[in-house]
Amino acid sequence: MVTGVEIPLRRDAQPRAARPAVPPAGRPVPLPGKGFHRAHALWSRIPREFGERFRPLAEPLARDMVEEIRQAVPDYAQPLEAYGRVVVEAVRFAITSCLDNIGNAALPQDRWSDFCHYLGRQEFTEGRNMDCLQTAARVGGRVAWRHMSAFGQTIGVPSDVICLAAEAIFAYVDEMSAMAIEGFTEAHARAAGALERRRRRLLELMLAEPAVSAQAIGSLASVARWRVPERVTVVALEFRTDQHEHPTPLLDDEVLLDLEGEHPCLVAPADDKHLRDLETELSGRRAAVGPIVPVTEAAVSLRWAGRALGLVQRGVLADRPVTWCRDHLATLWLLSDEFLIAELARRSLAPLAALTPKQRARLAETLLTWLRTRGSAPEIAAALSVHPQTIRYRMHQLQSLFGDRLERPDCRLEMEIALRAQSLLGTGPALPD
Repeated sequence: MVTGVEIPLRRDAQPRAARPAVPPAGRPVPLPGKGFHRAHALWSRIPREFGERFRPLAEPLARDMVEEIRQAVPDYAQPLEAYGRVVVEAVRFAITSCLDNIGNAALPQDRWSDFCHYLGRQEFTEGRNMDCLQTAARVGGRVAWRHMSAFGQTIGVPSDVICLAAEAIFAYVDEMSAMAIEGFTEAHARAAGALERRRRRLLELMLAEPAVSAQAIGSLASVARWRVPERVTVVALEFRTDQHEHPTPLLDDEVLLDLEGEHPCLVAPADDKHLRDLETELSGRRAAVGPIVPVTEAAVSLRWAGRALGLVQRGVLADRPVTWCRDHLATLWLLSDEFLIAELARRSLAPLAALTPKQRARLAETLLTWLRTRGSAPEIAAALSVHPQTIRYRMHQLQSLFGDRLERPDCRLEMEIALRAQSLLGTGPALPD
């Protein structure tokens, strides 16, 4: 420490009117403008000579700071030629910035703000949270106060100046942490925005038709930070006009989600753990889960999920928050082309054309039950809750209308397909005019 020198900062050597004022306890220091820089306002009220006389001790202070920070924060205890050198330079800059601010109210604060924001961005880039930097700032503040207070006592600095220096040090620590958090948050937001755009583009690529190659998907997935699974499933989501009023589902990072597109959907690895809480997370949205497919066939899964959702909306499938295609494969296949189904019905059920609508409905119901069960008259009567003699009469009519078609397997299959489809759709036989 400095000894044997003149002490111009002693209380008895300085006119009282020129002595820096210390604000009453609990009263904030007036700040220049808005926002941060309270520390600057405090440093600027300390006599400049204090900073000039302390400056030769800046390097020993930096060494002690670095040593204690590296002990307190293992993440910073890297070899100095690696990230450790960044810690050293940051400590030196912080000390120099404080000393430059002493007695200098006009000093611009742009470099100080940029420095703090840089530290926060660097923490994000290194993959850490803000705990390490905030711990380092607190440790550095304690070391700085220890050095400055010892120096002030050695050269006889008035107690009010020492108190002001202490307040400035810890205001500096608070502001550095706060501005570093801003930098960290900004970096995180930019990265999240870029990552979200990449993931949305990846989802579009996977759902494109014709399908793209696995290599193309893999290349984009790597920059979108998405691990490509062997198989996926696509969930079609019902579009709602009040979509913005519902919170975004909190799904796993392995799930790709698009709520803004023309066909809202999500893509998830083919295991139930990602979809187990789907009903809860969708917050009232209706969903249909497509079949499990290779990642290059995600568009196929979406197509079938969309069809299932459409059938739910039409009332063909039961209205549930989540519909699984795997539970309705036969229905999806049967109704996959309603034009062909209608054509098949016109051809295979043509013998019913001459009947009244009521007669057609009764005979179609009886014919479908017979085709399904191939049961006796009493069995079919029990299924339809009518008298067995009624069934015998209807079967006689069907024999007269269809003849040997009832004995031909291909014809029976076509009739059953047509009648099952019409039963699902709630329509009567589609017959020629």
